[in-house]
Amino acid sequence: MRRGLAPAMEGASFAAVTLNRADLRFAFEPDFAARLRNERVIRLSRRAKYIVAETESGLGLAMHLGMTGRFTIQRGGAGGGETPGAFYYDYDADPRHDHVIFAMSSGAIIRYNDVRRFGYMTLLPPGSMLEHPHFKDLGVEPLSEALSAAYLQQRAEGKAQRLKAFLLDQRVIAGLGNIYVCEALFRAGLPPEAEAGALAAGKRGTAAAKRLSASIKAVLADALLAGGSSIRDYRHADGTGGSFQEKFDVYGRAGQPCHNSCGSSIERKVQQGRSTFFCPHCQSKI
Repeated sequence: MRRGLAPAMEGASFAAVTLNRADLRFAFEPDFAARLRNERVIRLSRRAKYIVAETESGLGLAMHLGMTGRFTIQRGGAGGGETPGAFYYDYDADPRHDHVIFAMSSGAIIRYNDVRRFGYMTLLPPGSMLEHPHFKDLGVEPLSEALSAAYLQQRAEGKAQRLKAFLLDQRVIAGLGNIYVCEALFRAGLPPEAEAGALAAGKRGTAAAKRLSASIKAVLADALLAGGSSIRDYRHADGTGGSFQEKFDVYGRAGQPCHNSCGSSIERKVQQGRSTFFCPHCQSKI
């Protein structure tokens, strides 16, 4: 989503900001629209599950999609032609759920549509991101060098917490979600119910931590190449769906044969209110 939005936002200013309601998951700041108006976006970045528009003045706009939030971009007006090097996307979502509309100085219209309103937006004063409540306790980025076998072992040492819950903890790894934890654990051959502390125990734990860190990075890299996973309402900025769900090894495949041809079928259980999919044969021990 960040990659799709960047060409429409970077280098452009917010010519107008329209809020069609007073809140999403949380209320907008009283001066939200006024503070953004005429601010020029110099960089669109990502931190954990947030997209952050960084402006020339140092103001930041943090945007979280929640479960059903999506952005669409319209350039050139309704029915207008496509500008070379820029995006032109037809907008076909129900406009009743267009809660935020950014009119950019470039002519692009960016709409935030969110049926369930679990997403939210907030403004970050200059230099405040590291101390902001939404960001200050976040863990390492999963695709960064900071996520390593040694890091996982250090954070897991002495923890009786279940391995899957440990990986979903945003204070440990920022931005890693349920789907990709299931897929990474399968690739690493690790049981989701094992104690996280086992990663720090002896040669077997060290080997498991190495497999796990590599699997997390590989799963996310594959998903990015495939454009993400279209589950229910998820769409790219251009309205198309990602295709990684067609390559799932375990997620959503309960009762189907394991791709490792081990003779077992994928099983599903609920952990902390979330569906966990795994192979009982290939993920039997650390």
